[in-house]
Amino acid sequence: MSDAYTKLFSQMLASGQEMARAFNPGLENLDTKAWEKMFPTMSADMMEMWFGRTFNREGLDAKTRLLLTIGALTVQGALAEPQLRLAVRHALQAGATQREIAETIWQMSMFGGMPAMQKALELAQSVFAEEDAEK
Repeated sequence: MSDAYTKLFSQMLASGQEMARAFNPGLENLDTKAWEKMFPTMSADMMEMWFGRTFNREGLDAKTRLLLTIGALTVQGALAEPQLRLAVRHALQAGATQREIAETIWQMSMFGGMPAMQKALELAQSVFAEEDAEK
């Protein structure tokens, strides 16, 4: 990633956060887990559009894309907690097994470190428990 792109992305992120605070200062303390309850997963059609046909029509299937997403989010550590929980939920819906998700997370220990891997496993296990309780 080029320095110009990184700078632009950082500015866009800061601008978005500033706009959210301007609309509602309470958004700084927003509980992202509340969003999970409102939107626990995307519909299969939406997942296919975003993770299937849109980015690579003849490439990876949604399950594989979501496992890759879980790997990338794991390496980011605790910064991506709500996104990781959502990706785990989507991966399960796309047909990934709990074992495949755990293996993906374990593989990331050499890239993101043990603490990031452990945090991601804890988050995934909490999603697994929630999904099992709903059944």
